[in-house]
Amino acid sequence: MIKTNSLMVLMGVAGCGKSSVGAALAQTIEATYIDGDDLHPASSVEKMSRGEALTDDDRWPWLAEVGRTLGSATSPTIIGCSALKRRYREAITVAASAPVLFIHLSGTRQVIEARMSARPGHFMPVSLLDSQFATLEPLAKDENALVVDIDRSLAEVVAKILTTLTKKGSDVSA
Repeated sequence: MIKTNSLMVLMGVAGCGKSSVGAALAQTIEATYIDGDDLHPASSVEKMSRGEALTDDDRWPWLAEVGRTLGSATSPTIIGCSALKRRYREAITVAASAPVLFIHLSGTRQVIEARMSARPGHFMPVSLLDSQFATLEPLAKDENALVVDIDRSLAEVVAKILTTLTKKGSDVSA
């Protein structure tokens, strides 16, 4: 269990496993998991459902809500949110008014496309994957973040996150 009020964002392009990893990680460390997709305004979901990429103007209210939700948490909380650009990650952290750890679930386009194609009923079409990769800005060394390769089983991804958090000195036990 995480003994401090830890705030984390599982980030990455659509289809990288934010929801699956978030739910599994939260259960393992006794945290709350919130799917960032549930915080999108309905107009953004409709736009993506039509195969239209969001603009920054579409994203700012959502990113602010992600940050506010983290900032109001009273226990360890994980939110799945693409957070593809550094300025998006900064906006979340500012809105949270607290340190946020960003965990980038990183994978190749082939791995992620296969996963997206296999998930039924999600509003985000595979046709938007290229725009997601084009928007993704790698984490900088000065960001409070870590990168985990997703080309492994769910249990292995969660274990890798826990191992990395422990190495970083976080107060974590599984």
